[in-house]
Amino acid sequence: MLASLSIRDFVLIEKLDLLFARSGSAADAGLGALTGETGAGKSILIDALGLALGARAESSTIRRGATQATIAAAFELPKQHAAYAILAEHGMDDEEVLTLRRTIGADGRGRAFVNDQPASVALLRRLGETLVEIQGQMEQHGLLDTATHRASLDAFAGLEKHAVAVRAAWRDWRAAEKALAEAEEAAATARRDEDFLRHAVKELEDLAPKADDEETLATERQMLRAGSALGEAVVQALAELEQGRGVLAALRTAHRVVERHADKAGGRLEASLAALDRALSETTEAQAQLEAARDALEFDPNRLEKIEERLFALRAMARKHNVAVAGLADLADRMKAQLAALDDGESGLKKLFAVAKTARQAYVSAAEAQATARRKGAARLDKAVAAELGPLKLEKAKFVTEVTALPEQEWSEAGTDRVQFTVSTNPGAAPAPIAKIASGGELSRFLLALKVCLAKVGDAATIVFDEVDSGIGGATAAAVGDRLKRLAKEVQVLVVTHSPQVAAVADRHWLIRKITTRNAASTEVVALDATGRREEIARMLSGAEVTAEARAAADRLLAIAG
Repeated sequence: MLASLSIRDFVLIEKLDLLFARSGSAADAGLGALTGETGAGKSILIDALGLALGARAESSTIRRGATQATIAAAFELPKQHAAYAILAEHGMDDEEVLTLRRTIGADGRGRAFVNDQPASVALLRRLGETLVEIQGQMEQHGLLDTATHRASLDAFAGLEKHAVAVRAAWRDWRAAEKALAEAEEAAATARRDEDFLRHAVKELEDLAPKADDEETLATERQMLRAGSALGEAVVQALAELEQGRGVLAALRTAHRVVERHADKAGGRLEASLAALDRALSETTEAQAQLEAARDALEFDPNRLEKIEERLFALRAMARKHNVAVAGLADLADRMKAQLAALDDGESGLKKLFAVAKTARQAYVSAAEAQATARRKGAARLDKAVAAELGPLKLEKAKFVTEVTALPEQEWSEAGTDRVQFTVSTNPGAAPAPIAKIASGGELSRFLLALKVCLAKVGDAATIVFDEVDSGIGGATAAAVGDRLKRLAKEVQVLVVTHSPQVAAVADRHWLIRKITTRNAASTEVVALDATGRREEIARMLSGAEVTAEARAAADRLLAIAG
């Protein structure tokens, strides 16, 4: 609910701080009446509140002589209110009191704040839509916005389970359609590229690349290129070992001689014998390794040519497909998989088509059940509103909730229906959209009747009615007051009124008056006590001069309301 409104230097208001509940609790908000003589500035308060809620600002609204206007509106909300989700979405902390503040400079520029954090006007407007409904005579807010009608009907009819089912079915259908579309696109691309794929796969299969081909072949090529020089070095090394009798022959002879006499040396030749053993073993191993290397390093020009041809082919193929040589094997596997998918594509597409068709049928079924429930709810809503119209002097009018089927391209997770509140003000006249009613007074009373029936619908905990009693009096004004009072049991209601019958039933009453001096005029707002209310209601009954009869009539109205 709206807890307070602070205004500085706005139009005729220099400084104003209003509290809209006695104890600061939503339960104590009730019905608040704003009264005053014509031209006193009642609309200024509504305009100021609108600015705090994100309405368009103009520098001409700054009070003469001031450089800046400031409006701040504070709200106390239940923890699950939709405004908190919006704050979380923008990374803003939620607090016990949500404050929207707006400043307007003389140059037309302004700033916006949410809980003293800089914000955009668009964010103020989005939050404002969840906080307050302003039902002015020709304002396109709240129930005059056809975009709200479907959700309002669903809430009135208690169709949350239908909404959940339709939303889930819609998302399943969308997901299935997306999967089918992606598969069809992939298949179409594959069909366009089929000849290329088959040719590329044939080339890759003929080449049979391996991930380590390039490294292995490059190493072998390097060895083959150096084969001749390395072979000569190995042969020379072997020749040195075999020169004369040869190193191995000499070592063997020395080993036999020492071994033959070792047992007579009292251990003095054991170390020598061990050293000769090691030398003989290592030399034998060295000779064997050199001989193996000599055999392996024999230069083969044909082998080198084949290796270079394969390396050239691998690198050319890698350049062709813009991949590394090591990636050719994986590329071949992917292309084979694409061809396999293409070959099996029709079967896969048929399966996906069947899934999408089933999902669509499930959505249509859920939406049809929702539409049936909506039509039943619409009939109940029409009946409820009709019961409110007679006492509001709209007995010849008819309210009709139209539920019509949308074309498939306009289906959504909210269902397949368009919902619109329509009215006809004369017998036999075709119903027209509620926002197109010519008479502002009739429109306000229609909105009141509808809002009474939809009292628990929507997030807005505050509703403002601007001159809902325009052009009526007597029993009709009393009926308006009665319905405002009933509505105020569910939400906070503020009403700008000229009707003493409406003012008398209010829980709180503020008097708006203009003070004019020689050099300036200003507007002030006074919270009225019991005596002040009696005087103001008497003024509303009698005009400029408050008579004893007017005060007596005011007492009667207050007694009836009490």
